Amino acid sequence: MNQHKQKILVIGSNSFSGSHFVAEALRAGHPVWGVSRSKEPHTVFLPYRWIIKKEGAALATTENFKFQAIDLNNQMSELLELIDRVKPELVVNFAAQGMVAESWLNPTHWYRTNVVAQVALHDALRQKKFLQKYVHVTTPEVYGSTDGGWIKENNHYTPSTPYAVSRAACDMHLQSFYEAYGFPVVSTRAANVYGPGQQLYRIIPRTLLSARTGRKMELHGGGHSIRAFIHIQDVVSATLKLALEGKPGTTWHLSSQKSISIRKLVEHICTATGADFNALVEESEERLGKDQSYLLDSSSIRRVHGWTDQISMDEGLKETLSWVDANLSTLKTLPWSYQHKT
Repeated sequence: MNQHKQKILVIGSNSFSGSHFVAEALRAGHPVWGVSRSKEPHTVFLPYRWIIKKEGAALATTENFKFQAIDLNNQMSELLELIDRVKPELVVNFAAQGMVAESWLNPTHWYRTNVVAQVALHDALRQKKFLQKYVHVTTPEVYGSTDGGWIKENNHYTPSTPYAVSRAACDMHLQSFYEAYGFPVVSTRAANVYGPGQQLYRIIPRTLLSARTGRKMELHGGGHSIRAFIHIQDVVSATLKLALEGKPGTTWHLSSQKSISIRKLVEHICTATGADFNALVEESEERLGKDQSYLLDSSSIRRVHGWTDQISMDEGLKETLSWVDANLSTLKTLPWSYQHKT
């Protein structure tokens, strides 16, 4: 007898992490509904389209994946109609207005999407008896810079940008809903996720593209900030595990255990691709409010859920470079900088 596979609604399914999560959930046999505010982007950015094509009809059936363009800010009624029709047992929400630097330019857009629309959604979802788990994908930016070393999930919030403040506000709101209503929220924080299909303005695909094309790139503040990068496949495997097994009211860090400066990372990519670092890189001023380091202690999920990251930095960079090389003619024609959507 087949084990029942819960229906999953993925909000923000067009995002880098969201689209990889859809692929992971489909591979695991779950029926999935995807929602994002824009229509599906070019398939070069949609990993679930790659696996549907690669793995055949079983994943391509309309029963397994359906997508609908819905804007949280302006189409909440349509989203709630979809939720009432589908009755998903699991909701995984990747939707948020991202990009730290631009949040200073249009802070009201960040608060509207990351707080107001989210609260409206949660207030409706808490009344749905069929909901078993709500996974809130949040960010280490809520902690501010983790200059004291690797931090645990109970670290205090000291957000330093409108983006980070908006995410911290939503995190605290959800905790209050858990305590007041038993809302079945599980939160995840992953630092510096990367892999094939990532937006081209992110540091790893941007560097790989510059290395392949010779187009110069900026290195903010000389690249001295410290990060711990983690491959997207490791993140989505953990996210699905927590959607199925995570205890409501808990928060989990998803991170590798190795750190590197942005400068060293770019130098490493240049060496691996045979590019000249000095010819490729232009140093620029540091971004306003940028945190020096994000180092997340992920020992809790390793201990409690037996999760571990599987993909090394060298393996992950090689895979991402293969994606760049396979799609270079397409990627050259697309914007390499952040495009703000209102």
